[in-house]
Amino acid sequence: MRYLHTMVRVTDLDQALDFYVNKFGLVETRRIENEKGRFTLVFLAASDDLAEAKAGASRGRPTLELTYNWDPENYTGGRNFGHLAYEVDDIYATCDKLMKAGVTINRPPRDGNMAFIRSPDNISIELLQKGDPKPPAEPWLSMPNTGSW
Repeated sequence: MRYLHTMVRVTDLDQALDFYVNKFGLVETRRIENEKGRFTLVFLAASDDLAEAKAGASRGRPTLELTYNWDPENYTGGRNFGHLAYEVDDIYATCDKLMKAGVTINRPPRDGNMAFIRSPDNISIELLQKGDPKPPAEPWLSMPNTGSW
């Protein structure tokens, strides 16, 4: 068994790509436009996963699949989906970069190990510090939670 991808439906592809690529730092590895099915699939990978994602040919992995249906739909529910998780080299630098890009840190990395953010489509994303946790530091240590994750 091998992990392939996680699919997330998005309501605005440009807004989603701005978040996942420009702000969060994922890289587009492939795109499928399906005129008959009226949808677009965009596969994204973390920088450390690029080689593996591209080597997987038509089933590149591990990736995040953004599904954009051309005809508007109202997506409700979704409680069965928990969150995406990504390991980062420096959780403080990553959260600082995201905040400066206008992303709300819902659960700050007070422990130097874990934080949560949300995409424009309300998908919860967990950020985990690579290796050992960083020593607790301000402003993260005293920053309150915002919203939910």
